[in-house]
Amino acid sequence: MGRDNPCMPAPLVNDSFLRACWRQPTEHTPVWLMRQAGRYLPEYRATRAKAGSFMGLATNVDFATEVTLQPIDRYPLDAAILFSDILTVPDAMGLGLTFESGEGPRFASPVRDETSVAKLEVPDMARLRYVFDAVTSIRRALNGRVPLIGFSGSPWTLACYMVEGAGSDDYRLVKTMLYARPDLMHRMLAVNADAIAAYLNAQIEAGAQAVMIFDSWGGVLADRAFQTFSLAYTQRVLRQVKTVHDGQRIPRIVFTKSGGLWLEEMAAIEPDVLGLDWTVNLGQARARVGAKVALQGNLDPNVLFAEPPQITAEVIAALESFGPPRNPDGSNAGHIFNLGHGISQHTPPESVSVLVDTVHEQSRRMRVSA
Repeated sequence: MGRDNPCMPAPLVNDSFLRACWRQPTEHTPVWLMRQAGRYLPEYRATRAKAGSFMGLATNVDFATEVTLQPIDRYPLDAAILFSDILTVPDAMGLGLTFESGEGPRFASPVRDETSVAKLEVPDMARLRYVFDAVTSIRRALNGRVPLIGFSGSPWTLACYMVEGAGSDDYRLVKTMLYARPDLMHRMLAVNADAIAAYLNAQIEAGAQAVMIFDSWGGVLADRAFQTFSLAYTQRVLRQVKTVHDGQRIPRIVFTKSGGLWLEEMAAIEPDVLGLDWTVNLGQARARVGAKVALQGNLDPNVLFAEPPQITAEVIAALESFGPPRNPDGSNAGHIFNLGHGISQHTPPESVSVLVDTVHEQSRRMRVSA
């Protein structure tokens, strides 16, 4: 995977995202957006129509490459993120993933009893070759413009879908298993964690320059249950994921939606970056954990439905909440600007231009005046 390999792309032109992950100085605050390749872009909708379905899009290397690069071509973003889905791993376990129009993901074979849990095992990564081929293709197509982020769902978040069989309003089935049969839940989570680690390592080997774990449903857990059934297994993933590949350090990002209560505990499992949702005050989060990890976030996605002056004001407020790039002791505090969750499919594309431009312009001004 070295630079002397003619199959690999050029060195990075814009490495501000990676430098921010390592809490190193940057000329501006880097920005990318969760779900930045998605339905709010007309070019994405056109490509998805050609693919015929979401999985037709995600499993086709050329289509996945095309849609990953669409927001990079449209906006001066500082990172690309692989176009895929968090449920590819349980799908590779044989649970039968489908996406019904208007209903979201669904599994044909949910995991709800002792027999189905006992059958679970880390899947053959060859079943996910389409993902790794897409990573390599995207990395080449980026040609060093910006870094590429790979990702997976967290062990707990995957378990929610695996037990419920689809999205849920109350998580009744998965929480029933958690409390009534914690032995089954622990086994499922252990298999999930080991599968996710293998999956992320394969993405890194294919060309991902950073990886992110989406603990989308960690925040639905009670205190103590979060630490036992989510955080411990995210830590199990981190302990197995590569921190260096081909001589390059690989930052690892952890994002728990509604996880602001547990920031110190999340920092203690030693990710390189903590993602924050919009309920967390950036400045307070920095005071709590910023010396240990970089922070990513955290504009409310619905800000993007306001007019440009309001979007600009909210972006500036978030940057000012995080504060100056340097800590009082002179060390650098890493901040990657992002939304507090994925961008809405109804977002006007021009609103994203306002956000990205404001982040770059205002953060440069803040560095000049610091």
